Amino acid sequence: MKQLNLVITLLASLMLWSVQSQSLLQDRAVFTRQDSLRGSITPEREWWNLTYYHLDIEVKPEQQFISGKNTINYTVLKPFQTMQIDLQSPMQILKVIQDNEELEVRHDNNAHFVTLKKPQNVGQHKSITIYYEGKPKTAKMAPWDGGFSWKKDKNNKHFIATSCQGLGASVWWPNKDHMYDEVDSMLISVTNPKGLINVSNGRLRQLEDNGNTVTSHWFVSNPINNYGVNVNIGDYVNFSEVYEGEQGKLDMDYWVLSYNLEKAKAHFKDAPKTIAAFEHWFGPYPFYEDSFKLVEVPYLGMEHQSSVTYGNQYRKGYLGNDLSRTGWGLKFDFIIVHESGHEWFANNITNKDIADMWIHEGFTAYSENLFLDYHYGKEAASAYVIGTRANIQNDKPLIGIYDVNAKGSGDMYYKGANMLHTLRQLIEDDEKWRQILRGINKTFYHQTVTSKQIEDYISHQTKIDLTQFFDQYLRTTMIPTLEYEFKNGQLRYRWTNIVEKFDMPVEVILDGKTQWLFPNSEWKTKTTSSNALHIDDDFYVFGKAL
Repeated sequence: MKQLNLVITLLASLMLWSVQSQSLLQDRAVFTRQDSLRGSITPEREWWNLTYYHLDIEVKPEQQFISGKNTINYTVLKPFQTMQIDLQSPMQILKVIQDNEELEVRHDNNAHFVTLKKPQNVGQHKSITIYYEGKPKTAKMAPWDGGFSWKKDKNNKHFIATSCQGLGASVWWPNKDHMYDEVDSMLISVTNPKGLINVSNGRLRQLEDNGNTVTSHWFVSNPINNYGVNVNIGDYVNFSEVYEGEQGKLDMDYWVLSYNLEKAKAHFKDAPKTIAAFEHWFGPYPFYEDSFKLVEVPYLGMEHQSSVTYGNQYRKGYLGNDLSRTGWGLKFDFIIVHESGHEWFANNITNKDIADMWIHEGFTAYSENLFLDYHYGKEAASAYVIGTRANIQNDKPLIGIYDVNAKGSGDMYYKGANMLHTLRQLIEDDEKWRQILRGINKTFYHQTVTSKQIEDYISHQTKIDLTQFFDQYLRTTMIPTLEYEFKNGQLRYRWTNIVEKFDMPVEVILDGKTQWLFPNSEWKTKTTSSNALHIDDDFYVFGKAL
């Protein structure tokens, strides 16, 4: 048992490694001009609005080389003559064309400033094409360390995939690499050696036979964030089913390595179960037009929109382990459930700044226990999310540093989930809580948002001022601690380790019954015949008997 717990702890640490590593460095980080160019809405970005990408590339596996072009359609929001395009070294921009004329480009490391010749008038719809090539960064430990994964399957066939959250899509293709502006639609054309097939986002429009190569054209009809765009090349076979969902027929496609077909047909039954649970809790799947896909990849998995990548080795839990240590985590495939949950939180609703990435990971980690709630009941769900508290480090606040592409703590996963679970207790009415979750996805449908927008929405819907609640859990590492003592037939109690004006009520067992206490920073008293108090485990707080 000790060895199993050690394995689970190591797996949990690995899952959160990238986010935590960056947050630990923030204390002594000196942010550079490049950090600001990557993480802020610069003047060279804000004047134009993305409307359409056509990414057209050739992937050469033997050389680990890609080349091609990205055509960007945009609308002019205000007059400006310089456009920022992002592409990370060692990838190189060869030329930039607008209206059949080559444009001057000034390179500033990973940011490239294109001088436009013709006036950019408000309301105009224009396009620009960037030609580029190079050997993109190889992912060392995908998906936490992004780039291209150049692998071989067990038949020695090429098995290739991209992953680039945090690092940025500009690690392999040129784009407007900031979360605030999502492209409205996109065509992804990928040429690769014959005998392999590429699977990307959206729906397959056409498959061209070029002789020694094939070109697949995938069209995404919904807004998509840059890091959600992916390329997956392998010896794939496809099977599918149709799910009768809230908005009608949802096509569910599965692309797996040829020798895993029968295994996948049995194991992927968790996929429609996941859609059922999340449509119940969050509302309709946000991308019916683009379908839902699971695509096998040579790394653990990622939430690529309508092209969710899967590498959990056809095992329940997280690579066969339960991150909650309760047994409930082995009732489902962690990657199918977690990464599919991101279709609602990350892909439908996307953080404007990566500092607010808790919106992605907190809600999606919380979706794991909502999956259990739907299929196994409320007690199973509570046990699971409470069990994940062992993974919380309380090293840094969940919200990172704005405008420099800096994430918050890796605690955004399970501290975020436990914060939301605690909030559910304050609302008490489970149906009201469900409608709030569905309302978030409806109100901010296909939008980029800030943490404050989500916080304000929940406060408004609950009719509870949650300012201090969110400040406590999102912006500090302090966990509210209920100090209490029994003396002369009285219970004395108060909150400590809190932000100013924090006054969250808490449910306890006292005098043999469940009841509410309403502590704040000042001592309060309550008459009691008991000398024992138990804080409801559903609240992520500490207790301290004096």
